[in-house]
Amino acid sequence: MNTYEAIRTRRSVGKVKADPVSRESIEQILEAGTWAPNHKHTEPWRFFVMNDSGRELLGNALGDINVSKSGEKTEEELAAVRESAMNKAMRAPVIIGVAVVPSDDPKVIELEEYGAVFAAIQNMLLQAHELGLGAVWRTGEPCFHALMNEAFGLREKDKMLGFIYLGVPDMEPKPGKRQDAASKTVWVKEAVKRLNGTETSL
Repeated sequence: MNTYEAIRTRRSVGKVKADPVSRESIEQILEAGTWAPNHKHTEPWRFFVMNDSGRELLGNALGDINVSKSGEKTEEELAAVRESAMNKAMRAPVIIGVAVVPSDDPKVIELEEYGAVFAAIQNMLLQAHELGLGAVWRTGEPCFHALMNEAFGLREKDKMLGFIYLGVPDMEPKPGKRQDAASKTVWVKEAVKRLNGTETSL
């Protein structure tokens, strides 16, 4: 498929089969991430590939985070809270954690480091789609929790920006819908002409 087709047809696929994903496919997806645009060429992305028992790293982190926020509960209740969170890491045969590790160079704008890693994630999702795989980018408050950083050996200033759950699709994604670009766009030259009274409409 061409790039435009890949962009328009990619969908989040939250239900995948337990079938394994080849290492070759995973490596292609990771390489796609590394070609994201990146100011100063700091390459601030870090990837954590989890499959098989490796997924327990994420499961344990999610369990610890949920328990830490549970307040006063019985041991039995806490065990149920932990198990529920841990099961989330078993919803796909492969999970790729993607973190930003911002440069310590004071000349590098930290927000741009985040932008580069978000672009890397989009590259990865598009590559997965081109390979015929299903993927969903999961985020949320637990990603940014201190215990998540601790689990993955990240510094305080680093952040886990999400987890890509990856596998063979086991669902038919719904058609996508977006407002057209025209509704979100100002053509500046035409707008300036209008303001100057030289043109009546954009």
